Amino acid sequence: MKAAIIIAPGINRERDMAMALEQASGVAPYMVWHRDTDLPEADLIVIPGGFSYGDYLRPGAMAANSPILRAVVERANQGVPVLGVCNGFQVLTETGLLPGALLSNASLKFVCRDVYLRVDNGQTLFASGYETGEVIRVPVAHHDGNYFADDDTLDRLEADDCIAFRYCDAGGDVDPAANPNGAIRNIAGIYNEAKTVLGLMPHPENAVRPDQGGTDGRGLFDGIVQALAA
Repeated sequence: MKAAIIIAPGINRERDMAMALEQASGVAPYMVWHRDTDLPEADLIVIPGGFSYGDYLRPGAMAANSPILRAVVERANQGVPVLGVCNGFQVLTETGLLPGALLSNASLKFVCRDVYLRVDNGQTLFASGYETGEVIRVPVAHHDGNYFADDDTLDRLEADDCIAFRYCDAGGDVDPAANPNGAIRNIAGIYNEAKTVLGLMPHPENAVRPDQGGTDGRGLFDGIVQALAA
């Protein structure tokens, strides 16, 4: 599997993401600059976390209008899988590839700690390394991770099994107390209708080695590699 990682000024998790992808696939990903207009042929496109363009205007808004994102949207519309993590999730909502928006955390403070996630739909290429209902522990690091959408959109996401992950407690209960940012319905990640685009606020790439404090994030990357090889 060959992945392409999109980089813009202020993105700061591209090397973490590259390491996780290479660990899972054995192949170093392409690193693609935001001003580029040609996107290499890739099996997976990834927009990593950080603070693209300093989060000016609002997180992800300027990156969503960078030259390379036109190619990303085109590939996504052709069915190429796209993963956006943290700031990448924000970019995906700004491009319209995913519905809703990421608002400031309910606490209005930056949050950086491990959280528990419940896998709500493991029957996708992104989550095939997990079981539906499985609980994993990965870190979050964001100021604007509060997912919001109107009720009609939320109901449609629920009906179409487009909720990928929810914040939960260690036992898998979707408890408001386990929600680090106030995201509506404890939503931590969503799919598009075709399940070919995933936006995820927590950072699985920072939970793939024991020296990172845990390896629960490996299932996401191993699952993607195995699904794309099938």
